[in-house]
This record gives sequence, structure tokens and C-alpha cells, in this order.
Amino acid sequence: MSKQQMAPGPVALSDAVRQAMAQQLINPDLDPAYIDFYASMCEKIQRLLHTKSDCLVLAGEGILGLEAACASLIEPGTKVLCLANGVFGAGFVDFVAAYGGVPVVLEKDYRQAITADEVTEALRQNPDIKVATVVHCDTPSGLLNPLHEIGPVFKQHGVISIVDAVASIAGDRVLTDEWGLDVVLGGSQKALSAPPGLTFMSVSRAAWDFMLARREAVKGLYLNLLTWRDSWLTDKSFPYTQPVNDHYALDAALDAALAEGETLYQRHSEVAEFTREAVQAAGFRLYPDAKHVASTVTAIEVPGEVPDADYRRRLLQEYGWQIAGSYGPLAGKVWRIGHMGTQADKARVRACLDAMLACLGDFR
Repeated sequence: MSKQQMAPGPVALSDAVRQAMAQQLINPDLDPAYIDFYASMCEKIQRLLHTKSDCLVLAGEGILGLEAACASLIEPGTKVLCLANGVFGAGFVDFVAAYGGVPVVLEKDYRQAITADEVTEALRQNPDIKVATVVHCDTPSGLLNPLHEIGPVFKQHGVISIVDAVASIAGDRVLTDEWGLDVVLGGSQKALSAPPGLTFMSVSRAAWDFMLARREAVKGLYLNLLTWRDSWLTDKSFPYTQPVNDHYALDAALDAALAEGETLYQRHSEVAEFTREAVQAAGFRLYPDAKHVASTVTAIEVPGEVPDADYRRRLLQEYGWQIAGSYGPLAGKVWRIGHMGTQADKARVRACLDAMLACLGDFR
């Protein structure tokens, strides 16, 4: 039986992306053509993120970017506002503490978005906050924070923002410069529909200046973004050997996303709405507040009488469809359908949901 992917990443690859990845590699350390290729790929990321800031692609899954941003911007004593209304939002607290930062945690129910007013009040009460972390789409709950409202608040208060947009980029708009965002982090395996293994990011001038003004040097090499400033941005060299074929795949995925233009976001929005309506019509309950749901993933509550892991295992083995459970406090309580990238397709969603309902009958 063929198996179909509907988890919120890694997602199914298009033929074009797979073919791009299969190309013969060239030596990224010795061939000048690779410099031009990498520069072109970064320019495409600038277009996708609507920014003039420097863009980079790092060799490592999306979490690498989150930790690299924290390692590079946070030093002992740095006070950091962490917006924690989701599993990954709360996870930033651990990164901050690991690098000696002082986390100020703004917590909220995982069903509810954090508002600009709440951020403003937190900054009023803690005027010495220098950095803030926020997750745009927190995939374990399917919730989308209003980054377009929160970002300008950080900017107005001179706070450097670290934005996890891994699960939203190319599905929900990210207007980096318009919203005043500093470090925006993406991952190859989500809505762009490239293989897992790459982090891409934009870094503002304010963020670079903040790193350069550190009292203590950044420890280490691989997580130190300043090594990229000193190599790629200074003399167009790389701090370590690049994963050439992963880059080929990402570049092809960027081409596909940019070629869609505004249709890219319209497609995701329409499929997301279709999915939410379909799962509710089928008797499922949405997990997050319906006002703040992502266009890339739908989270639904696991029916009380159904064993989460056994159900998902049977759905994959007997019906050929894979959906995701959740993490942390939501483990065993939430199922997630990833309608992002190549999976943002109504027919695909409908077929998956039909299989889910058939499988559900096996447990009743």
C-alpha cells in the first residue's frame, strides 16, 4: 500500500524538487559558480520574506536556526521576553536560559493568540528587556500569532525580535520589513516542500549591531551567526562545507513558491478553510481559537474514546495516510493535519479525512 503524507512537515516533495536534488554536485569550496548560486538562492529568500535584510541558509534542520539566533543574540544577563502560548513558544525559554539570558515569560492558553496590548504591557513592566522571542505558527496547536501587530511593538520599544516562522513561511504571509522584524527563521521541510535539513533566515542590521555590541564573544562556531557575517557577508566564503544537493532542492522549492505569487497564499487560505469546515462537519472539534488559526495546519481534538497512538498507527498501516499527534501538554490530545506546500490540496485533504473517518469506525 502506498503511504500518503499529511503531517505538518516534513511534507511530500514535488518531482521538480526531487529532480533538482538528484543533480551532480559541484564543489562549494572551490567552484566560483557556487558563490553565484548561493547568492541567488539568498536573494530568492529575501523576496519570499519581503525584506532587504541579509539572508542566510544554514546546514541544519529548523531548530538550528532558533538556537543559533539565541546563541548569537543572548549573553549572560540579557533580559528576554518569551511569548509562550504554545509548545515551541515555551521552548524558547530553555534556549534563553541555556545561554545565560533572563527569560520573562508571557504565558497564555495554547488556544489563544497573544495580543499586541499584552506585549506592550509586558514591555512597560520590564523596560530593560532587550530581546524577544515569538512563534508565528505554533504547529503543535495550529495557532497563529498576530505577528503583523506584535512585530511593530517590539520595534517601537527597540527590542530585537527572534521570530520562529518555520511553519508559516510560504503558507501565511511574512512581511519582514513592514512588520519591523529582526531575525526571521524558516525551515526547508514545511510549506516550501523541500527536504528537511536546512534553516534559512533573515538578519536585520539592528540584529547584527546587537551581536557586535556583546560584552562576551559568542561561544562556539556552528551556532555563531557572526561567523557568517565574517565569511559570507564579508568575502563570499563559507564557514564550513555546504550541503550542495539540499541547496539545489531548496532553490527549486523557492522557484516554485515565487512563481505562484499571491496564488500561493490564496491556495493555502482556501485549503485551510476547506479543512476546518470539513473536519467540523465530520464531527471533530477544532483545537485553537478559530480566530487565530494557521493556513498551514489544522489541529483537532482527539475524540475521548480513541487511543491516539494506536489510531494513527492503524491509519497509516491499514489506510495509508499519515497525520501527526502533538507534543508536550498536548500529547495524546490533539491530531494535526498538515495542509502546507504540496499538501495544500482540497482533494488530498478530502481523501485523508475519508480515511480518518473510516479508521475511526474501527475504534467504535
